[in-house]
Amino acid sequence: MFNKPKGTRDFLPMEMKKRRIIEKKLRKVFESYNFKEILTPTFESFQLLSKKTGEDIRKQLFVFKDHGNREMGLRPEVTSSVVRFYLNELKNLPKPLKLYYFANCFRYENPQAGRYREFWQMGCELIGSEYPIADAEIINLSMDGLNAIDMDYEINIGHLGVLKGIFKRFNLSEDRELKIRRLIDKEDYKGLEDYLSDIESPEELREAIFNLLNFKGDRDILNELKEILKDYPLSLQALENLEEILDFVKYENIIVNFGIARGLDYYAGMVFEIYGKKEGARQVCGGGRYDNLIELFEGQPTPAVGFAYGFDRIMLNIQDFEIEEESILVVPAKKDKNLLKRSLRIANELRKRGKVVEVDLMNRRLNKALNYANTIGISKVIIIGERELEEGRVSLKNMKTGEQRSVKLEELESFV
Repeated sequence: MFNKPKGTRDFLPMEMKKRRIIEKKLRKVFESYNFKEILTPTFESFQLLSKKTGEDIRKQLFVFKDHGNREMGLRPEVTSSVVRFYLNELKNLPKPLKLYYFANCFRYENPQAGRYREFWQMGCELIGSEYPIADAEIINLSMDGLNAIDMDYEINIGHLGVLKGIFKRFNLSEDRELKIRRLIDKEDYKGLEDYLSDIESPEELREAIFNLLNFKGDRDILNELKEILKDYPLSLQALENLEEILDFVKYENIIVNFGIARGLDYYAGMVFEIYGKKEGARQVCGGGRYDNLIELFEGQPTPAVGFAYGFDRIMLNIQDFEIEEESILVVPAKKDKNLLKRSLRIANELRKRGKVVEVDLMNRRLNKALNYANTIGISKVIIIGERELEEGRVSLKNMKTGEQRSVKLEELESFV
């Protein structure tokens, strides 16, 4: 017997029904902002996927060679693919470009609650606007989506420019900046302290970084932070940019948090993360501004901002809900080819009118067909009898109440 690959899942019909309901609600929010759906390939060249991170990412990906000996990888996220698509085909379109996607992604890591080797992302990219209102639109959209599905969440917003302003003051190399960012992203503050000691960083740098990481609260903390960072001009510019962005954010329930560094290296400005309540699957959304990424991929400098929901984690964080399905089973009262043909015609007419209908395909006796309907949650059963058909009627049984009545064929639709 074959088992499913490690880190993957099979979804039952009812699970898929619930996933599609949530997906549909989120799509509606994206489209209400006039974002247009796109789809990119499931695999890309490994060169593309490793463009920013280099060889270090290889062990985190599913990498393979095709029959032409070209090295490929299953996408671990979608933004890099969107940038490639933009440079290939979309760069001459009017700006801003507002694109969204729903796609499966892959990471080779140890599976655990809320973390799988195959997972789904739903996200968007807004390309072409450098203005704070574009950042705010992305934040507003992300919160509107979670409000639409009644998910309880906490949003934390920061700005990498504040940290970069500190780095600039001390002339840190890009490698050291990235190492510090990754330690902050992992919340490995002991490792950060050790690393800053290893590189013999000035005490003033350590103090500035750890002071910044301690700042977390409502918008009012920005004024206090300005005073502390008065000797860091680039950090002050970033704080002013964040203030402008927050002026356009329509919700008040946000937390300003400068401990957000984002694990992906291409973020450069405003960054945010959204957390649910489910332990082991708390982070449900992340995003920010990545103005340098398109240039890194050999395009013209182009501002861009976006986010992605971890769709599987959203499903873990929302309240479970019941689905009321109205479905119909059409059953011949006895084994008879003509009755079966009439059953098919009646089913087809009801389907044309938007009903969910199946015909008994197992030649069951009537009582077994009714048991089957009850087991799988069929709400109504239409029983096709020879004598009743001659009178232009069928029997309709309500499986919830047990009531059974004779109904004229021309009136059947109004009863089901």
